[in-house]
Amino acid sequence: MSDLLQRVTEIARTAKKASRALALAPTAVRDAALCAAAQALRADEAAILEANAKDLAAAKAKGLTDAMTDRLRLDHARLEDIAVACEAVAKLPDPVGEVTEDWTRPNGLRIIRRRVPIGLVAIIFESRPNVTVDAAALCLKSGNGCVLRGGSEAIHTNIALSKSFATGLRTAGLPAEAVTLLPFTDREAVPALGSLRGIVDIIVPRGGPGLIEAVVNSAKVPVIKHDAGICHVYVHAQADLAMAEQIVLNAKCQRPSACNALETLLVDAAIAEKFLPKMAAALAAKQTEVRACAQSQSLMPGAKVATEQDYRTEHLGLILNVKIVAGLAAAVAHVEDYGSHHSDAIITADESAARSFLAQVDSACVYWNASTRFTDGGEFGFGAEVGISTDRLHARGPMGIRELTTWKFEIVGQGQVRG
Repeated sequence: MSDLLQRVTEIARTAKKASRALALAPTAVRDAALCAAAQALRADEAAILEANAKDLAAAKAKGLTDAMTDRLRLDHARLEDIAVACEAVAKLPDPVGEVTEDWTRPNGLRIIRRRVPIGLVAIIFESRPNVTVDAAALCLKSGNGCVLRGGSEAIHTNIALSKSFATGLRTAGLPAEAVTLLPFTDREAVPALGSLRGIVDIIVPRGGPGLIEAVVNSAKVPVIKHDAGICHVYVHAQADLAMAEQIVLNAKCQRPSACNALETLLVDAAIAEKFLPKMAAALAAKQTEVRACAQSQSLMPGAKVATEQDYRTEHLGLILNVKIVAGLAAAVAHVEDYGSHHSDAIITADESAARSFLAQVDSACVYWNASTRFTDGGEFGFGAEVGISTDRLHARGPMGIRELTTWKFEIVGQGQVRG
């Protein structure tokens, strides 16, 4: 066994053992730990922001993109949001122990299906340090232990955040080892975690296509993931065009580095001449580059020609693809061909068209007259999210505490034996 694999195995085994304390801890104790963690984050703000400044300086020296740097940056407001998210998770109903079904068989056996924690969750992520606390909070609330492996670009920030979270666990009398950040960022740690069958119960990768592919290809334990966030907004012929403009601006420009940001705008041919020139001016005011199909390019001054690859790219910046489509069927066909089954929207006043779009588009989140930026655990009322799944088994869409539970069957008898 290599030295690194041995270190990862020892850390994971310790976290697995400590996770049993979380699984058995009363709701009030887990909630107290979350609230104490939020207070520790506030108390440690100076140290956390100092650590973040080191990571930002290193990011600048390495020439990381603006999108990556934005994901990395913390300030007072973002740190407060992280602390508030901990407190919001503490206020959520506890799913652990919830009875989802209860029935009695003709032979008198009573069968109860009850929610239980998954066990030890490994979360591998890049750049965004808020994931450190969001993931830890959701795992704690749902009675799971977790091992976190962040990217090298955020190592100082992640270590500082994890120390504050550990303070919350200890304050509530829970083992700090139940939530553990790997203090090193060697690439070999990813396949090492994925190899730990019997210790790690599930892996959730959060990051770019390269990271997700690396996890999927190497893991020997179950993986829940999302592929690229190639999100669409379709402006239907019956759309309120003022509403459509505001939704497009929000979905593309409010935080373009997010996976739920808009990448391709589809516009019905019936309203393209009226809508696209105004949309072009609004996008230009937001310094957004437009890459347009030949038909729409003539309606959007300064637009570049969109390539086939553009429609399959998660730009994660102020770049927007635009394409005119012949109608609803063409819009759905484009989304299904080029999309990543993440988040897609239709803007229309026609309920029949909207219902058809919602039914036909096979994405984790489908919207009618709303921005795709709402695909987020906090916005869904989950307090935070451990990730967004575009898979179809176990979890889909934003993953909150309920998605971090499984179930077991309790069977109560009076001496029955099977004949």
